[in-house]
Amino acid sequence: MIVLLLITSLIAQVVQPVAVEYEQLFSTVSHTTISLNDSPGYVDPRSLGGSMLDQATETLGEPLNVIISANSDPHVLSNKGLLDFAKSVGFAAECLNLHMGGKQLANLDGNGWFKEKIELRQSYFPYFGTCWESYQGGNHFRAFRQLSSGAWFLAVSKEKKIKEFHKILDNGYNLGRDDLASRALLGGSGNGYSFRTSVEWIEGLIEPGSEGVNHGIPQDGRVALLTVHST
Repeated sequence: MIVLLLITSLIAQVVQPVAVEYEQLFSTVSHTTISLNDSPGYVDPRSLGGSMLDQATETLGEPLNVIISANSDPHVLSNKGLLDFAKSVGFAAECLNLHMGGKQLANLDGNGWFKEKIELRQSYFPYFGTCWESYQGGNHFRAFRQLSSGAWFLAVSKEKKIKEFHKILDNGYNLGRDDLASRALLGGSGNGYSFRTSVEWIEGLIEPGSEGVNHGIPQDGRVALLTVHST
């Protein structure tokens, strides 16, 4: 643990810190904007002129391979609700609340590209658990809200350790998505809330393969649609 603290302190000194906007993230306002009658819980971004790949570089993106449906409980669709749900499946804010890379963008509504709301990392243990992920590697996701539905779109992937520059694992997009979906199905609790989740697998939203995908890593094109309820 002492070594870990020294590593995280060094990271904080050498990396340009980007403060997470928690005053906005802890908002409990839900953003559901579609009728729930016979709704899939999201709008296909492509039908609005958007994309199911985010923008990681000028020419490449990462698959938005998990959607938290707008049919989920309103709490889950709020900023704080996302954090509570993430904690229930083993994710938390970045090490020392610092973001060490550039923010990615997504176009979910056809109105241009907007920055991620937050990036969350696998937390291996309470307190500094995401610092270990930053060092050792693991699962992480970037979250974007679709304004036309209120759904959360997540770009999920498993990455290598810091000495390998956090490159995505071979098959890391599929592995990260499957891991998060499996954790959600198990259920859990976070910040006083208990969560239960159903998962539907959607095909046809993302073209399988590696064309346009960051790092040239193939993915199978499947999207996990999570409908999350909290008590």
